Amino acid sequence: MLYDTEKVQVIHILLNPGEKLRRHITKTDVLFYVLEGEGIVEIGEEKKTVAKDTLIESPSGIPHCWYNESTGILRFLVMKIPRPTEATQLL
Repeated sequence: MLYDTEKVQVIHILLNPGEKLRRHITKTDVLFYVLEGEGIVEIGEEKKTVAKDTLIESPSGIPHCWYNESTGILRFLVMKIPRPTEATQLL
């Protein structure tokens, strides 16, 4: 956890080649900002390849996940605004 207040939560994620972030639902809006590498983000039924310096929005209540199918590391920030009051629901 990089930053955690009553209003905002910021998390740093690192995925090695071949790793994925399990599909889940967050009960708050989420912004993702890619710091390094390239990966695939899936939000709802839409999949998109994203790279460094890309900002992605994931609305509250929509399932989302990440995949690193590249040969390098993938690093991104997860910004939950407002800070969630309920636990993330893993699918």
